[in-house]
Amino acid sequence: MKADWIELTAHQAKRGLLVAMEAAGDIPFPVQRVFFITQADPSVVRGRHAHLRGDQMLVCTRGSCVLRLDDGVSMKEFVLDRPDRALHIGPLQWEEFLLSADAVLLVLASEPYDPANLIDDPDEFLRVVDG
Repeated sequence: MKADWIELTAHQAKRGLLVAMEAAGDIPFPVQRVFFITQADPSVVRGRHAHLRGDQMLVCTRGSCVLRLDDGVSMKEFVLDRPDRALHIGPLQWEEFLLSADAVLLVLASEPYDPANLIDDPDEFLRVVDG
């Protein structure tokens, strides 16, 4: 399983929480794409795909997200519910997300969007990882 937690620098003050991510140190890859998911229906499973190449760093800046990762050998569930902790995941892992209604999931990716980089069929994913 290619997944590990990254603790981010957080500063709590009377005016709120400031969380920083430094390119040199916190983000273990050059960022090519940034996006976020919000206003998700909590009953709908998102993702349901794998990336052939590239890394991602996920931070749930608000609410919570349950992420299920499957590398073709084992499945592990991660709960993202802190804005000061990111999950770094590598390629060739089947991703499924359940987000709370108030969730904001921020994703930093090492690859630009390319549909040819996605596997959205679970049987094809298993063929690729068994390859």
